[in-house]
Amino acid sequence: MAEKIGVMICGHGSRSQAAVDQFSVLAERLPALLPDWPVEYGYLEFANPVIRDGLDSLRAQGCTKILAVPGMLFAAMHSKNDIPTVLNTYAAKHDIEVSYGRELGVDPKMIKAAGARVQEAVDAANAEHGELPLHETALVVIGRGASDPDANSNVSKIARMLWEGMGFGWAEVGYSGVTFPLVEPCLDHVAKLGYKRVIVFPYFLFTGILIDRIYGFTDKCAAKYPAIDFVKAGYLNDHEFVLETFAERVTEQMGANPVPNCGTCQYRTQVLEIEGEETRTIAPAERAAIAAAAGKGHAAFSDVPPPTCVLCKYRTQVLGFESEVGSVQESHHHHVEGQGASAPGATVENCNFCTTWCTGECRLHLDDHHHHHHHEHGHDHDHSHDHDHSHDHVHAEYPHAKHPLGPESARSK
Repeated sequence: MAEKIGVMICGHGSRSQAAVDQFSVLAERLPALLPDWPVEYGYLEFANPVIRDGLDSLRAQGCTKILAVPGMLFAAMHSKNDIPTVLNTYAAKHDIEVSYGRELGVDPKMIKAAGARVQEAVDAANAEHGELPLHETALVVIGRGASDPDANSNVSKIARMLWEGMGFGWAEVGYSGVTFPLVEPCLDHVAKLGYKRVIVFPYFLFTGILIDRIYGFTDKCAAKYPAIDFVKAGYLNDHEFVLETFAERVTEQMGANPVPNCGTCQYRTQVLEIEGEETRTIAPAERAAIAAAAGKGHAAFSDVPPPTCVLCKYRTQVLGFESEVGSVQESHHHHVEGQGASAPGATVENCNFCTTWCTGECRLHLDDHHHHHHHEHGHDHDHSHDHDHSHDHVHAEYPHAKHPLGPESARSK
């Protein structure tokens, strides 16, 4: 029987219907770049279809091997833990080969797409406010923010590539949540530098509550500093170079030496939670032996860690995150899988801390009262406060959760 290959795009999911719609458009445009293979997509949490629905569809189409990729910019917990667990569980349950590619990452095409979005904002600002040299303009790149310093540092690299490549006078990096500095303290700092214009660029794939948060804080700072033009750049969305990078992440899995990814990490114990079966724990040595027996050697099993693995906090001791080496690879999103983009908490109407856009403050108060581990869901989070978020597993506490320029900066009550 001839091998039939299918492609699975694994999105995060959001309670923002606009974000879900934009991701689906990207997934629907991708097949044109991969004409020989059927393409499906699904979400890790909140939105439908969920990832296993897409995998089911590919199996129903007769696929015997699936090339999956994370629909994410950088590799943090979702890419390193949650998606691999879902894929590995599915592969074990249905006895099908599921390969897992790497995230979009720091890539020349992604930098071109980012540069195009920034240039659009520069051109619009020049048209509205008058011409201003880039060396008299500051650039602020806002990343998602994660509890993974490797992912956070990649935002800084993107910012430097844009700064130096385009010739801005200065550049700073901020984040929408989890880490520091958040948007407002970042812009407060930039306002002191003396630049007449500040371009605020969200390095995000799609819209959602976090984009609203970034733009909301930008407007707030524009009101605080009326002498400065704060210009909101657009996010990446389905730029042609983003699509090309996604396609490359799929096709590179078929090369002679596939780029390592977090689904095959030899340094971590894998925990499979298969419906109807007991939880299965697979030690690194067992995984290596299985791969070797199948004749499927992988660069991640070599003596020298490849570049994609060098700064992984689960593999080696990264400054400040030493306690997370060897953490089990398991998903923590089962409780919100497939809830739907219109689930309770999708809007700010019932929040006691937000007005027209989500500031993220409710998460602080939720943590104060009964949240058992620090966790902010993807592109948005639940504003309801009447249910317990505790789970039967524990995540390491982010070491800078109380940093004054991080989430605590959003506290008003």
